Amino acid sequence: MSGYGISKVLIANRGEIACRIMWTCKEMGLRTVAVHSEADRDALHVRFADEAVCIGAPPSAESYLNIPAIISAAEITNVDAIHPGYGFLAESHVFATICGDCNIKFIGPRPEIIKMMGDKVEARRTMEAAGVPILPGSPDPIVHTDEARAIAKEIGFPLIIKAAAGGGGRGMRIVRKDSELPGQLETAQAEALASFNDGSVYIERYIERPRHIEIQVLADEQGNCIHLGERECTIQRRHQKLLEEAPSPVLSEKLREQMGTVAVNACKQIGYSSAGTFEFLLDEDGSFYFMEMNTRIQVEHPVTEMVTLADIVFNQIRIAMGEDLTFAQEEVRIVGHSIECRINAEDPITFRPSPGKITAFNTPGGPGVRVDTAVYPDYIVPPYYDSMIAKLIVHARTREGAIRRMRRALEMMVIEGIKTTIPLHQRIMADEKFQKGEFSTKFMEEFDYQAELPDSAM
Repeated sequence: MSGYGISKVLIANRGEIACRIMWTCKEMGLRTVAVHSEADRDALHVRFADEAVCIGAPPSAESYLNIPAIISAAEITNVDAIHPGYGFLAESHVFATICGDCNIKFIGPRPEIIKMMGDKVEARRTMEAAGVPILPGSPDPIVHTDEARAIAKEIGFPLIIKAAAGGGGRGMRIVRKDSELPGQLETAQAEALASFNDGSVYIERYIERPRHIEIQVLADEQGNCIHLGERECTIQRRHQKLLEEAPSPVLSEKLREQMGTVAVNACKQIGYSSAGTFEFLLDEDGSFYFMEMNTRIQVEHPVTEMVTLADIVFNQIRIAMGEDLTFAQEEVRIVGHSIECRINAEDPITFRPSPGKITAFNTPGGPGVRVDTAVYPDYIVPPYYDSMIAKLIVHARTREGAIRRMRRALEMMVIEGIKTTIPLHQRIMADEKFQKGEFSTKFMEEFDYQAELPDSAM
């Protein structure tokens, strides 16, 4: 079949992304192996896989993060490759290394690249050397207040302290004046240590009202690399994305090409292969700066697939097989507009998790509507994992049309028995600033999401 002979893939994940990967594997004629915790015995990814192996108790540390159990499952089912999805072990260079040591192809970049991009300080250095714009900040991890004050004097306030070993808002603190620096540095270091078992932090200049833009790349093992345009990921709460769209409503064709070229050139310089994402902060003046690189598939990849017709998982697997990319940069076309709403099992006002039994479940249909999910009527949402239970994605010729389609789809999506964030997304879709594309990462701080749902959203 290829230089790597992949015919059977273990999916080291759960939920909608495990099902999503399985769709493409089946279309490619590849056999699939699901792994699952005791809490996921009745999950859809288990039901649809060719084989399934229980790998441990419900907590992630005893199952989906249990490397020996996953490798054992791979060996007893005789798989050729492992796809890690996102989260869990997807960006673990240790896991990728162990896969290689066991002669199992890891569907992702080389371990040394994962390690390099996983260390945010090292990633900044590497990207700066590759010609990628970065924010002024500390070249090395900051340990003492004196070091932090020296950097602050150089770059000025406000500044942001970030965990070197992770993201998602953990180990992150904004500092607006010198008196706040000692306490915020200590808090960020403690939080980083608790979250990532690494208390290293670094400092960057803080941009007050940026947009969060990411560029999707694909690179094969022969050195070919392309980008698939950008995703707008600005609507966030506590650094956690709520919804995404492609293309961004504010990027010009010139800026898109500039950002895409920067990402592609960086990939080539570091020898990257597989799917990957460059995350940038876009300032109000049009300047953009590197945040991080995700060496895996993203939650929000469907919006890129909808506007380009590229199956990103298909390309990941082909690249892992040693195949060339199937198309060149000049063949990439962005057609129409796509929006994705993350449907979480959470209270839409307090954002508290809402696990439990789904008593009714209906997904919307019609032109341009896609639902990625692993839940069904009578499914019990477990309390052990991330609260996202579905992704509702729409596509239309224009952004205005995509918003109208999303509002209709949200109205027709029925999930009963638990609370979900569907009402929150309905409010966002009805918001005038969102509709005009006039927002920054401050959107949720300024948005009255506790207001009554307006009649126009019905």
